[in-house]
Amino acid sequence: MKKILSIAFLTLLLVSCVGNDKMILRDSIGKINKVMVVAKISDWTGDVGQEIRNSFGELQVGLPQPEPILSLSQVAPEGFSSMMKASRNVLIITEAPTASFTVKTNVFAQPQTIIYVQAKNDQEIIKSLQKNKEKIKRIFLESDIAFTQSIFEKDKLDDSKFVTLKNLGLSLTIPKKFKTVDDTGEFLWLRDYLTSGIANSGTNNILLYSVPLGDESQVADSIVSVRNSIGKKYIPGSKEGMYMITEEAYTPFTFDAEIDGKKAYETRGKWEVKNDFMAGPFLNYTVLDKKNNRLIIVEGFTYAPSISKRAFVFELEAIAKSLKIK
Repeated sequence: MKKILSIAFLTLLLVSCVGNDKMILRDSIGKINKVMVVAKISDWTGDVGQEIRNSFGELQVGLPQPEPILSLSQVAPEGFSSMMKASRNVLIITEAPTASFTVKTNVFAQPQTIIYVQAKNDQEIIKSLQKNKEKIKRIFLESDIAFTQSIFEKDKLDDSKFVTLKNLGLSLTIPKKFKTVDDTGEFLWLRDYLTSGIANSGTNNILLYSVPLGDESQVADSIVSVRNSIGKKYIPGSKEGMYMITEEAYTPFTFDAEIDGKKAYETRGKWEVKNDFMAGPFLNYTVLDKKNNRLIIVEGFTYAPSISKRAFVFELEAIAKSLKIK
């Protein structure tokens, strides 16, 4: 009996310790799309640092001003203090006898993603960075998408109240700061007025609608014409004859994507108002809903003159990627 009680006590103690470890993890810190790089100063100022900047300083397409996909900051290993260990996205570069590429989550804080790149010398580290750069970017970006969606989930609108979402059989995680501009049952337009800082005259916008699925091989080529027709019908400018179109002087970029487990296309580009001077970036997801023989389009566009727009577009991306087809 004593042995059984001892085992039970030890089991309870172990469970308590695990629970306490989880509880003492602090909240992570850091801006969205920012990565803390832990590397020696000699590495950061040398070829390794140059490779990191080349790999992860790539500019985001579709933005009016040049902005990198990920922003980087560096700290030496001896300066990787308790406060900095709470950073949400961390890339640690170290020399080791055996090369390795490791991803760990919630090591010093939560949510947190740490990627370790180890190799025996600078040349091998650079090779590993070159081999894994797309994977590293995707891991950090997906981590930030999940983090942003978790924030929105805590303070979201009741999407069942939108007629268009109900009619189309869709759900979307929409922050409460968004207000309804139009909800026709076929077309939904939501707007967030950017009232803080120097963006006090700007807006972030979400559009959602559906069109019939025709020739699947032509979907990617028809994205611009579809959004232009929707802009003409639903998004007017300040005067007659003005409406939103895809900027004619800038060719959008389209990539393969996946939304709610379904094939989709991601298009990034610039919008403008025909016969006016308003313009900005847009992000469009065109989702193939073959079961219902239709395309579901969820799009975000930003109007924020003279300021950086990466963070606003990323927020719209997080919302769009929360789309569920019921």
